[in-house]
Formats: sequence, structure tokens, C-alpha cells
Amino acid sequence: MAGMRVVLDTNVLVSGVAYPASVPGRILEAWRQGGLEIVLSRYILDEMIRVLRRLPQVKLSDGEVRDLADTFVFLADIVEPSAERDEDLRDDSDQLVLGTLKAAAAKYLITGDKDLLALSGKYSIVTPAEFWQRHGS
Repeated sequence: MAGMRVVLDTNVLVSGVAYPASVPGRILEAWRQGGLEIVLSRYILDEMIRVLRRLPQVKLSDGEVRDLADTFVFLADIVEPSAERDEDLRDDSDQLVLGTLKAAAAKYLITGDKDLLALSGKYSIVTPAEFWQRHGS
């Protein structure tokens, strides 16, 4: 897994922060330990900020959520999503997440989003559990 480039969707980031012992939490920990290279876009980070602020189980102030996003900006590779659209994507709001994968030259997009996962035959899109089963320790 060392040095593998992966894109994390918002739901994986949020789950990893909210539930550190979960599989998404273990993926974030593998990144913190240097085992992965995480690729994100500003779109994914902005969405993470919006979602984390609404979750009662995440005990972070608005400032702490912003600091967390800033940490990701400094430690992850931030790319501009590809503008190329995929007409097979059922949820148009996911185009920028898919565009992040296209721009990232990453091995996987790790997500729990069913609309993105529906394209797993076309792109390297996996659930956190699938990724961890293949590459986790």
C-alpha cells in the first residue's frame, strides 16, 4: 500500500473523522502513517466542512473543522477536478468527485456513494471495505 495514490470521497473522510475505529478511520490512519497518498479537491473538502458541521457525533467547533480542512490542504495532494463529464453518472452532483479521480492519476476512488459505485466497472471505484480487504493490514 505504501505510496499508493487514492481519492477519498467526502463520505469516507467524514466517517473516518467521526468514527476513527471504522474502516474509513483506519484508511485515514494509514495515510497519517505515510502508507497512502491522499488526493482531494477543494470541492470534496468544502463538502466535508459542510457535513462535519451538521453531525452531532462530531464534537468539533467550526474553527476546528476549518483547521482540519487546512491540514488536509497541506498534507494531501489537492487537484482541480477534470471538467470531463460522464453521462452514465446517475447523480450529477457527483461529477466533480469523479472529475477528481480523473485528474488525480490515482489507483482508486474510495467511496460509499452508490451512484459512484455503479460505475466501478468503468473506473477504479471501491468501497472502503473492498479497499481495506485488498490493501489493509
